[in-house]
Amino acid sequence: MKHRSDWLFRLYLGVFLAYLLLPLVVMGGAAFNDTRFPSVFPWAGFTSHWFVELWQDTRLLNAFKNTLLVALAVVAISVPIGTAAAILVNSIGGTLRSALYGLMVAPILTPGAVIGISTLLFWNRLSVPPGLHLSVFGQVSYIAAFVMLLVLARLQSFDRSLEEAALDLGASHAMVLRRVLLPHLYPALGAGAVIAFFQSIENFNVTLFTRGPYDTLTVYVFSKVRSGITPTINALAVILIAATLAGALAVEWRRRLAARSTKRLA
Repeated sequence: MKHRSDWLFRLYLGVFLAYLLLPLVVMGGAAFNDTRFPSVFPWAGFTSHWFVELWQDTRLLNAFKNTLLVALAVVAISVPIGTAAAILVNSIGGTLRSALYGLMVAPILTPGAVIGISTLLFWNRLSVPPGLHLSVFGQVSYIAAFVMLLVLARLQSFDRSLEEAALDLGASHAMVLRRVLLPHLYPALGAGAVIAFFQSIENFNVTLFTRGPYDTLTVYVFSKVRSGITPTINALAVILIAATLAGALAVEWRRRLAARSTKRLA
């Protein structure tokens, strides 16, 4: 019976990984197929032409640059706001805590189109023109909630007596925050920054209504789908996937080096 359970688990794991990875393989293969329409069948021959065309597509490169700038700005604003909200929610109780928690989480449940239109109308009343800055504000309004949830979960394992001990020893509240609380929250802050970055990159609905005359990657791909998409998008996806894998391998390599150093010291 145990052998059968192991076999079923391995089968399920194989099907699950295939479900996740096969679309990426097909998408990556289309970047090297010598055909105008992104596909791997029929295979017309190997080519690197689409990477050259990607480099020459200034509109796509500008859209990619704008996407990165917006994502970095969203991370820079969302992480402090989400962290502050988590600390505040964790430090209060009763009805006020529930109200603040619901207020922060509500944007996650709101459709992106509603957030985009609301952001545009609100800032338009203040005579602020649409642009990438409004895209940042609109995305922060719900991405900060993801950061808050991660930090709030991390705070559940924090020993409040450490704060009290530091205060009793003469530390200021700012020093306690910097030397005691934030080091405990670093894993959650890092995870929140990564999630905020990728949530911003893949955002479409909010950006579509607030971007003004500027392109981002998702909006550019949407416009190309209507006018005729080419494998340059696949070439860009291959580069992004390669960069992501390289980053993941670098982090794992660094983790293993740290583990080896710790074992040697022990």
